[in-house]
Amino acid sequence: MNQTLEILFGLFGGLAIFIFGMNMMSECLQKAAGEKMKAILGVLTRNPVMGVLAGALATAVLQSSSATTVMVIGFVSAGLMTLPQGISVILGANIGTTITAQIIAFKISDYIYLIIFLGFLLSFIVKSEKVKNIGQTIFAFGLLFLGIETMGDVMKPLASSPIFIDMIERVSDIPVLGVAVGTLMTLVVQSSSATIAVLQNFATQAGPDGVTSVLGLAGAIPILLGDNIGTTITAVLASIGQSKNAKRTAVAHCVFNITGCFLFIWFIGPFANFITWLSPKGPEVEVISRQIANAHTTFNVVMTLIWLPLIWLMVKIVMRLIPDGKGQKVETKEPVFLDEKMVNQPAAALQMVARETLRCSDIVGKMVKEIKAAVKKRDKKMLDRIKEESETVHYLQGKIMEYLTNMFSSGVLTEEQATQTAGLMYVLSDIERIGSLCTEVGANLTENLDQKYEYSEEALEDVSESLNMIEEIYEKALQLIKTGNVSDVQKIMEKKEKIQNLDLQMRKSHMIRVSEGKCKAELTSSFAKILHDIDRMKNSCTNIADIAIQKVNVPYFIGDLGKK
Repeated sequence: MNQTLEILFGLFGGLAIFIFGMNMMSECLQKAAGEKMKAILGVLTRNPVMGVLAGALATAVLQSSSATTVMVIGFVSAGLMTLPQGISVILGANIGTTITAQIIAFKISDYIYLIIFLGFLLSFIVKSEKVKNIGQTIFAFGLLFLGIETMGDVMKPLASSPIFIDMIERVSDIPVLGVAVGTLMTLVVQSSSATIAVLQNFATQAGPDGVTSVLGLAGAIPILLGDNIGTTITAVLASIGQSKNAKRTAVAHCVFNITGCFLFIWFIGPFANFITWLSPKGPEVEVISRQIANAHTTFNVVMTLIWLPLIWLMVKIVMRLIPDGKGQKVETKEPVFLDEKMVNQPAAALQMVARETLRCSDIVGKMVKEIKAAVKKRDKKMLDRIKEESETVHYLQGKIMEYLTNMFSSGVLTEEQATQTAGLMYVLSDIERIGSLCTEVGANLTENLDQKYEYSEEALEDVSESLNMIEEIYEKALQLIKTGNVSDVQKIMEKKEKIQNLDLQMRKSHMIRVSEGKCKAELTSSFAKILHDIDRMKNSCTNIADIAIQKVNVPYFIGDLGKK
């Protein structure tokens, strides 16, 4: 095999190991720090400074600014975050992503295989899920550095190639060309961390004199600026098909990095001198990796400090670039909160699932009120509307279940998350069942209205009273799920007993009315079906309460974000 192919295969293989290790580390860190991740997300709704801190911390945990950006776009699209809040988190994410470059700058090549072996032992021998996740994180961390080491080894021959040195000199002398190279690299690899790792590795190769870097800090900085521009494409792709505010959040990410590039490109020399002064001293090939990491951090910190007090201006810019459309907003029957791009980020994705489930519960709560009114008014239009709403809830339930199934099958959930999610699926099933039963009650009423049979006023009063109790017990059951406070369980059980007693009383009263000629005998079967449906609604409400008693509650998923 000729040397060129060896270099290409080694470079791509090392890059593949690096990206695999980084993605694996991100996934395992999410599992190991699930609760901490929720605490980080909980501060997203506060002031811009807290938003920046939250974005930096979330990205440090996820080890990917792209992952944080996709998550923020999902939240903004779902209306869980405002545009200014989303922008503040994006600013922080740009700082958080520099942690990867700082870690890479450490020289731990002598310990790579020890780290991989220790990580393997922890994940293979220990049974505790949390310790396994920590072991897999350590294993992935070792793989990340193995990829870097592989890339570094195959790049060494390039440093002595006259053709390659001539190409590098051209890039170093023309900063715009360096920016273009960095942007193109990140567009292809779809990871600024990976391309910066390649840049750090290549820069550590010695030039002809054996002391200075083949690239030099002044030559590396423009490529670094291009890497920052290239990473914005992930945000743009994530915003496709999302709301206008989601697109604006992605554009804000682009504006941040592009304006930074335009600002810094004029001061490459002074900026390189400042970074040299700031960084450890020594032969250039030994310290340039740290210098590049420091340049990356300094660039993002400076740009964040510039834009933080100007978030209002950023909002105006993105609003101008993506203006509001004309016309009224059309209500959608599609899921509002679910985002397929967030399936591999369970802490965030489960918040979206919980919000979509609450949306379904609100629709069904409205249906219970409407069926009660429809019984009194004998309103066929209202009954038709209830049927449409039931179909919407059924459709949404299917979409939520499909989304959760994808999460289970991808293996991203911890045991605790899986347990809570299974409980939420039970809640969702009971909510959907109550909606379907409202439709069945309506169908029985509609059938008798079509046949010109009329229930007596007493019969309708009895049904209304039962539905009143269902409405109360449903609202209390949902409160248990939303708050996790089980103090009202006793009241729900008392209402359950009352509904059961009322059911027996209504059946008895109906037979008396039939014998007295107040109700048609033909209505007996239909009336019994209505009472049976109400009884099943009662059972579904108490099922929801039972799940709350088992500590399955929405606050587990939503946390502080749900208090918006």
